[in-house]
Amino acid sequence: MGGGMETNKNKFIEDWSTARENLEHNFRWTRRNLFIAGIFGIAVPILVYRGIVKEFHMQDEDAGRPYRKFI
Repeated sequence: MGGGMETNKNKFIEDWSTARENLEHNFRWTRRNLFIAGIFGIAVPILVYRGIVKEFHMQDEDAGRPYRKFI
């Protein structure tokens, strides 16, 4: 029904997709990977948490309430 519609594969796209499919087999921990995991897995969540707590403390101060305890 849909004959004669063969496509030409792009070698570069095929190589890229093969690398993406096998990423978990070829991954290696390096200093750079550990650094990035530390930044986005530890430092960013801590900074976001501290910013949220600071905002709550500012609201408590404006309302004349004592600071709330978080964790």
